[in-house]
Amino acid sequence: MYDLFFKKFRERVDLSPEEEIQIKSYLIPKKIRKRQYILQEGDICKHIAFVEKGALREYSIEGGTEHIILFALEGWTVADLFSFLTGEPAVYTIDALEDSELVLISKSSHEELLQTQPKYETYMRLLITDAYIALQKRLTSSISLPIEERYKNFIETYPDIVQRVPQHMIASYMGLSPETLSRVRKKMLNQK
Repeated sequence: MYDLFFKKFRERVDLSPEEEIQIKSYLIPKKIRKRQYILQEGDICKHIAFVEKGALREYSIEGGTEHIILFALEGWTVADLFSFLTGEPAVYTIDALEDSELVLISKSSHEELLQTQPKYETYMRLLITDAYIALQKRLTSSISLPIEERYKNFIETYPDIVQRVPQHMIASYMGLSPETLSRVRKKMLNQK
């Protein structure tokens, strides 16, 4: 169950077999069904989830409109990081788009691993740095690029998501109506 978790970990930080065993003792395997929640808005985020298999989304609903901020496929981590780190209520909901297998790390385990496992601390720092860079790129793209260019970047960056996630969810992620995304896709096809 932890194969992909440790594969991704070792791609960034080398681990001895003993360190892997120690870290594994803190991990919680969890299987969830499609549409099952791992976090609901207003609850406290108590775990960071690593996706071994499946697909999740992180989103909020404001004024009846869904705003997806993140898709998480195999090899990705997901959490309402603000809630996880501060203990305040989550502003996002996280649910499964497919039957999924997750590796969870609780807040207390996370804190203990940060104190006792320098390689875990390094790995988490790298993950958070990567997440910040991706967020900054997304923000810059959304305020400076035309819609067609944003969609082109999205499908080049996340080709697996395009095949596995409904178009209306991609539209939500991009801050567009489904109709606008449909027009953009049609225009791009006609230009080929």
